[in-house]
Amino acid sequence: CKSIVTRMTSSFHTQHTKSGMDAVFSSLSPTPRGFDRHSEEILSGLETADAAGAGVFAMPDVDNMDAFERQVVEYVKPNHGTTTLGFIFEHGIIIAVDSRASQGSYISSQSVKKVIEINPFLLGTMAGGAADCQFWERNLGRQCRLYELSHGKRITVRAASKLLANTVYSYRGSGLSMGTMVAGWDAAGPGLYYVDSDGQRTSGKVFSVGSGSLYAYGVLDEGYKWDLSVEDAIELGQRAIYHATFRDAASGGGGGGDHGTA
Repeated sequence: CKSIVTRMTSSFHTQHTKSGMDAVFSSLSPTPRGFDRHSEEILSGLETADAAGAGVFAMPDVDNMDAFERQVVEYVKPNHGTTTLGFIFEHGIIIAVDSRASQGSYISSQSVKKVIEINPFLLGTMAGGAADCQFWERNLGRQCRLYELSHGKRITVRAASKLLANTVYSYRGSGLSMGTMVAGWDAAGPGLYYVDSDGQRTSGKVFSVGSGSLYAYGVLDEGYKWDLSVEDAIELGQRAIYHATFRDAASGGGGGGDHGTA
C-alpha cells in the first residue's frame, strides 16, 4: 500500500517565469524510459497565461494529446504493494490484511491500519494508494450516514458498495489508485464486494487484493470451505497473509483482521 512521499503544491499567482518552470520540471528526474526530448521541452515551456488570463495554463503544443499524456504519466506513476483478503463462511465474514506501507522499494511503515471502519456495520480494506482509500472510504461513511438520516434505516452492504463505485467512477482517469473490499452485515445476511478505482464492482464470497494476492489465493483455494469453524477460518486468514508476506516483498509487517457476525 503506497504512502505519499512528497506532495508538491504551488500557489500560482499572476505569472511564473519560464526559468521557474524549468526548475520544477528539471527536479522530476530521472527521465522515464521512452520519454522523448520534444515532450521534455514542452513540459519545461508550460507557463501561466498573461495578466489577461491569469491562473490559466496554456495547453501543450502537441498534435496527439493522448500520446503525450501516456508519456508524462510516468512522472506520477505510483509504486505500491499490499495483501488484503476477505471471505464469507457459515459463521460470518473474515477480513485479514498485512500492515506494510511502501514507497517504491522503501518500506515507510510496518504498522499501517488497512481495515477502515465505514460505520459500525461496514468495513473497508485498503490496497493501492493509502490516501485515496482512506479518503474515499471515510467519504463513503459520510454518505452512509446521510442515507440513514434520509431513509430512516441502515444502508445495505450492496447499496454502500454501489455508492463507492459510483463515486470513484466519476473520477476515473484522474489518477486514483484503489482496490478495496466493502464487507458487512445487513438484513439480507453477510455481504462482500470488491470495488476499484475504475468503478468496477463485483460481489463474491472470496477475494484477495494487492500485489501479494496471488500467494494468498493459493492458500485460500486450498483451505477455504463454507463450513469452517470460527477458529479455523481465523487461522486460514492468518496463514494466507503470512505466506503472502513471505513471498511478496511489498507486503509485510504484522497481520491484522476482523471477524464479523450478525
